[in-house]
Amino acid sequence: MPSPTTTPSAAPRSGLAWRNGFAELGPSFFTELVPTPLPAPYWVGTSASAAEWLGVHPQWLASDTALQVFSGNAMPAGARPLASVYSGHQFGVWAGQLGDGRAILLGETDRGIEVQLKGAGRTPYSRGGDGRAVLRSSIREFLCSEAMHALGVPTTRALCITGSPAPVYREEAETAAVVTRLAPSFIRFGHFEHFSARGQEAELRQLADYMIDRYYPDCRTNGAQTLGGNAYAALLQAVSERTAALLAQWQAIGFCHGVMNTDNMSILGLTIDYGPFQFLDAFVPGHICNHSDSQGRYAFNRQPNVAYWNLFCLGQALMPLIGDTAIAQAALESYKTAFPTQFMRRMRAKLGVQTAREEDGAFIDALLQLLAQDAVDYPIFWRRLSHAVATSDFEPVRDLFLDRAGWDRWLLSYQELIATENHALASESMLRTNPKFVLRNHAGELAIRAAHQGDLAPFNALQSLLADPFEEHADQDAHWSGFPPDWASTIEISCSS
Repeated sequence: MPSPTTTPSAAPRSGLAWRNGFAELGPSFFTELVPTPLPAPYWVGTSASAAEWLGVHPQWLASDTALQVFSGNAMPAGARPLASVYSGHQFGVWAGQLGDGRAILLGETDRGIEVQLKGAGRTPYSRGGDGRAVLRSSIREFLCSEAMHALGVPTTRALCITGSPAPVYREEAETAAVVTRLAPSFIRFGHFEHFSARGQEAELRQLADYMIDRYYPDCRTNGAQTLGGNAYAALLQAVSERTAALLAQWQAIGFCHGVMNTDNMSILGLTIDYGPFQFLDAFVPGHICNHSDSQGRYAFNRQPNVAYWNLFCLGQALMPLIGDTAIAQAALESYKTAFPTQFMRRMRAKLGVQTAREEDGAFIDALLQLLAQDAVDYPIFWRRLSHAVATSDFEPVRDLFLDRAGWDRWLLSYQELIATENHALASESMLRTNPKFVLRNHAGELAIRAAHQGDLAPFNALQSLLADPFEEHADQDAHWSGFPPDWASTIEISCSS
């Protein structure tokens, strides 16, 4: 009698199917090319949450096949790799043609998610660069993309990082990495600026129609109702409102992007291109997180105005389609209304206040002035305040201030404001709004230093905390959420990565 045999289970499939909508726009919008292989790749990290969104089988994501695909060493069947062309204003100056200089879009899946490899080698738009990304910047982008998602901030996602011992030269020799980014679309303001500046109105219209039909279908009807039947003005208005909502979240959470060029602004209102970003430690409104920003153009407190300036550039790019300056200006005006409305809503939530009042603006401004005056640690202040509302013990919050009298005066007003609130429920809501964990620069630096030595444990621990930032995680070391060490102020992050 023959012995029984066991049939091995089939290797898991990726679960990815491709439809490649952007590639159907035609060759005016991109150059088709394959990534440059990454030598001797290894896994640095993966995001289970991003994988679930993409629909990737977790077993496949852990496979060598996936490692090769997301290192740019193998192409999945059905993908159409390409690098897109765009232009833009950088630090307020027209830079002309730019494009994906080190990012290659594998394609779009049947879930409507684009998959892009950042650090995948030279493209026609590399402008003399090597097309690579380094492990340092890739870890920062991966961690912050997923941290922002967990905080509820619209963002591109990060599926995984693969590393390599291959050298990459920046200020010093580093090692290469590829981060796989996900988004419904990676189209930027700069895509529209590119075709408008070149007088390519047919391509400009094709791109705008693609965005409206795929992502903003209501513009066909909303434009008819409010903007003289102009769908392209309605697109500008919709993008303005999404951008306003995004900036309100940045300012409320204390996030400084660092390089808000028009080519780094998502047409979908997503946080995109994590370079010299920083979450505030001390609340310093004029903080400049980008060491390359010598004029402070992208300082924290300038971000809302810069966003409007960038939207104005987008409006100029769309003028050949909109045609009427007054209608374009009306579309842009929505930002000026939406941003303060959204910001005040976010700040009331941080304070545990349910009801809007006319004097809320002055009340919140007074608090922000106190925080700035004493350079109070921004995340710690909000977390301590959230706990204090439940316990009525505000001493731990008071200890953060040098101007105790100023704090006491503000606290009296605050206690009157929340007197009618259910304090336990208000505190619970605040603890779900004010995170204990954000990606502080020094925390990221600790993970990066360890990863350079082959130790990924700090990276994994930090990733886990940032994926669940509103929980206490009392068993974790205080250095992930406590006051930054003195050396944190010496960390310099620039556009070089």
